[in-house]
Amino acid sequence: MGKTPGPSVKDHDTYEALRDQGASKEKAARIANAKANPDMHPSKKGGSQSPYEDWTVEELYSRAQELEIEGRSDMNKSELIKALRNS
Repeated sequence: MGKTPGPSVKDHDTYEALRDQGASKEKAARIANAKANPDMHPSKKGGSQSPYEDWTVEELYSRAQELEIEGRSDMNKSELIKALRNS
């Protein structure tokens, strides 16, 4: 497996699987820790929000602003979607 993500990650296997699928370190750690907590029940599928592809550029930009994604003002729609999915 190689390098471990550190002591803050509670479920290393889930973390590594998510990283292999392209998830950011932060997102993989969040999900892995939630799955390791018996009181939390994260699902693979998201909520009832429409897919980002259906959002306008303005809506995507606004969401990127809420999440403080750097470089958002220079991003096009597909770049905003990718940045939001990896945040």
